[in-house]
Amino acid sequence: MIQTISKQVTFDEFIAWYPEKSESRYELHNRIIVEMPKPTGKHSEIAGFLAAELNFAIRQHQLPYFIPKECVIKSDSDRSGYEPDLIVVDRQAITSDPRWERESIITVGNSVRLVIEVVSTNWRTDYGHKLTDYETLGIPEYWIVDYLGLGGKRHIGDPKQPTISVYSLVEDEYQVSQFRLGEVIKSPTLKDLNLTAEQVFNAGIIK
Repeated sequence: MIQTISKQVTFDEFIAWYPEKSESRYELHNRIIVEMPKPTGKHSEIAGFLAAELNFAIRQHQLPYFIPKECVIKSDSDRSGYEPDLIVVDRQAITSDPRWERESIITVGNSVRLVIEVVSTNWRTDYGHKLTDYETLGIPEYWIVDYLGLGGKRHIGDPKQPTISVYSLVEDEYQVSQFRLGEVIKSPTLKDLNLTAEQVFNAGIIK
């Protein structure tokens, strides 16, 4: 269950408050500090598999990107801050992001090439506030990996089923493409990525 700290704080107050070496992860949602649920084994397995696959694609094609171990994305409104499951950062653009070098905080959307959230019980945030904030920041690509089909029917259809939603920024608005089962994921950022939704859901294990 997600625990919250009810006092409203600014983004900078949230960063100053964040406990060092904490075993828990926290995010700031509309000025409220939220303790994020511990990821399940499957959640961690999928996130780890994606990190390995994306890192391989980045190295193979010698792209100027990297995947940081951890970071915080600050919303444009200063009311929220998120720690994505996975983020692909532009090595060249990030040097101009004013808070990156000192604090591992991303404030400029073009510092990022791709953000991935693996859906847990708090799926409404992934499909709601995060989607809106990433779009407003101008982050060009956002994946929601809903491996259990938890999202609302308005997001993943009826009947609900495991779905990867890839949101791509087109004229400052996200357009979505969705992938299921054996469909090959099409990524604007990693155009040569040869990965099916089923491979992601199974974390690469052949069944």
